[in-house]
Amino acid sequence: MIENRNGADAAGDDFGSTQYFKVEPEKESAARKVLSIVYDALTTKGYDPVNQIVGYIMSGDPTYITNYMGARSLIMKVERDELVEEILKSYIRNNHWGEQK
Repeated sequence: MIENRNGADAAGDDFGSTQYFKVEPEKESAARKVLSIVYDALTTKGYDPVNQIVGYIMSGDPTYITNYMGARSLIMKVERDELVEEILKSYIRNNHWGEQK
């Protein structure tokens, strides 16, 4: 929902007010679910999941990801930039960036 500071809708022509955007609480993203499954599959098969996922993201070569648990086909259904976005969001959340002090 976009509103300006005084409550008028975003279609108004009042340039003296600041608009803000409120995001609804996010549901678990598809990228997060896929990364979780891929991580588990790689770990179970004895691979270093960080190295393998980075290899896949950097190269686009799906053979970095095991077929176990359908992980390879799952990860190919998500755009690599969405994977990077999800990883970055998680990193930021876990390091409490953006919190007001």
